[in-house]
Amino acid sequence: MSSTPEDEMGDEVYQPPRADDDQDDNPVDVDLDNALDEPQQDETLDQGYSPPERPFAASRYGTTAREQHDRESLDQRLNEELPEVAEPEGDGIGDQPGMAGEPVDDEVGDARAGRLVKVDERYPLRGGDGPSAQDMGIDGGAASAEEAAVHVIAELGPEQSPEEGD
Repeated sequence: MSSTPEDEMGDEVYQPPRADDDQDDNPVDVDLDNALDEPQQDETLDQGYSPPERPFAASRYGTTAREQHDRESLDQRLNEELPEVAEPEGDGIGDQPGMAGEPVDDEVGDARAGRLVKVDERYPLRGGDGPSAQDMGIDGGAASAEEAAVHVIAELGPEQSPEEGD
């Protein structure tokens, strides 16, 4: 049975190959436009620009062809070097290693406070002096940074001001 072009249907009709037929639509293949680890995800997106910390050496020796050919002398190179700056010995506050011989803040206690837990109120509707908590001591586990920062200080009497201290 011979078929004429009018009788052919669907898959039997000759289709010219398309340019993108060489790429199979395999669902297992990774779409590189949507892959997160590819740097060139979308060519239309701006990647941003991070300028250098200092201006490029446009004013330095060696930027022209003649300067590159003649090379830089040792004296010119040494003049460009920046001297190493040593830290001054100083007698200021906080410059001693390990805080030896430094002033101590009276507001910072030596004893670390433990965990603060809400006090079990027998009469919650009565109101009070405000929120209250009880020191339960240092927890057996590691303390959070906030808990470790809390220290116990001496309580000031009613006639003492914070400047007077003990």
